[in-house]
Amino acid sequence: MKTQFIAGHARLPAGMAAKSLYDTLTITAEIDKKYGVIVEASCTLATEHGRDYVARLLRGHSLRDGIDDLLAELDEGYLGKAHSALCAALKDLYKQYCKMEENEF
Repeated sequence: MKTQFIAGHARLPAGMAAKSLYDTLTITAEIDKKYGVIVEASCTLATEHGRDYVARLLRGHSLRDGIDDLLAELDEGYLGKAHSALCAALKDLYKQYCKMEENEF
């Protein structure tokens, strides 16, 4: 395959709809091996609209460029209760990507 699958996890804050389903928020991403581009992404937010928003935000971004731009877009555009958990899960996903890249060389 020309892609790899990675995931990032973070604890959800109390009082969220998704908290009744999951204790953690997970962001998953299918990454192009050659360029580090996110081909597809999903997350465990409770609403389809929220999941779609996160998927659109991440899709097409190269993790080789880091995640500062993505975090800035989340800061500006996502104002829900899961904001901190999304940022933490994205940082964890990036950490997994970096570990994967280290093991490639």
